[in-house]
Amino acid sequence: MAKFTHKTIEKNSILLLVLTLVVVSIGGLVEIVPLFWIKSTIEKVEGIRPYTPLELAGRNIYIREGCYNCHSQMIRSLRSEVDRYGHYSLAAESMYDHPFQWGSKRTGPDLARLGNKYSDEWHQLHMADPRSVVPESVMPGYPFLARTPLDVEIIEAVLETHALVGVPYDAQMIAHAKADLVAQLQPFGDLDGLYERYGEGIAVRDFDGNPRLISELDALIAYMQMLGTLVDFNVYKAQEADNER
Repeated sequence: MAKFTHKTIEKNSILLLVLTLVVVSIGGLVEIVPLFWIKSTIEKVEGIRPYTPLELAGRNIYIREGCYNCHSQMIRSLRSEVDRYGHYSLAAESMYDHPFQWGSKRTGPDLARLGNKYSDEWHQLHMADPRSVVPESVMPGYPFLARTPLDVEIIEAVLETHALVGVPYDAQMIAHAKADLVAQLQPFGDLDGLYERYGEGIAVRDFDGNPRLISELDALIAYMQMLGTLVDFNVYKAQEADNER
């Protein structure tokens, strides 16, 4: 009887193919099957919430204008990036992004920790004429955003669409989407309802204190001012300091 060795497998292409398929199948099942028994692969992080209607509208404008082509929203855990931009990005920060805005190129700086770094007025100037506040900027201006009315009539449908892909917008959030959008920008609206649905930490944007046209720029600024503000990274820094001791 011929001795069965590894050379036997190497010399028999059909046998090698069958055994390769068996090994790959077993490895695939070991990795895939456990996923059916876990609810989520993303670690829960306190503070993470769905976008408010105003922030979501601003995010859609961010995507429409192709901002992701020049700006990333993902800080890698490299010292050079953490020292420049702040705490590295957590998976949970993108859990309600459809699609995510990690980006693949940085012509401009990363925006993952942009929120509250500059004032609303700074953003207004920057979007109208970037070189008025950053002389070396190569970014084009977007002055038309301040003149373009935000289409608030479609915001309910936008929330409904995101709910279909798993974002936890409930019936109350969808029904009050338009009111919540207005309230976040103009604080004489239903702030109590906004806070009840999205949390007390919502930043209210009061650009001039008077009822007026809501522009696409208003929504975009609300979105940018939220980036990186939902998580208290001081907790993570304290944990990392304890682990180093």
